[in-house]
Amino acid sequence: MLGALAALTLVGALSAHHSPSAIFDMSKKVVLKGTLTKVDWVNPHIGLAMDVSATGGQTDNWKLQSNPPSWFKNVNVSRSTFVAAVGQMVTVECVIARDGSHYGYMNKITFADGNSLELGPPGGNEEAKK
Repeated sequence: MLGALAALTLVGALSAHHSPSAIFDMSKKVVLKGTLTKVDWVNPHIGLAMDVSATGGQTDNWKLQSNPPSWFKNVNVSRSTFVAAVGQMVTVECVIARDGSHYGYMNKITFADGNSLELGPPGGNEEAKK
């Protein structure tokens, strides 16, 4: 009985994780320039928030998803790298959500000091560049 319950739990967890292309339109790439406001260093994907100036003087609040913390650890990038950038201007290249909301999957981030980190498209060849 426990084995069956464990198997059902595993199936549920696996089905909950989906391809990024289910949420993000891989053909709609945008470049966002704005202030990094928040970093969520959690599994299965880190999350970022940023304020981007929009037309008419408004500010759009964007939420971004990225690779898991373990990926960043493997390329020697830690949470502190992102936390140090909170409040600073960053440039993010991302693909946007299919539903048109201010939600994207980050492919590259360039920090205020000019250092950048390129992740590659979700599910594609990922490579870090500093």
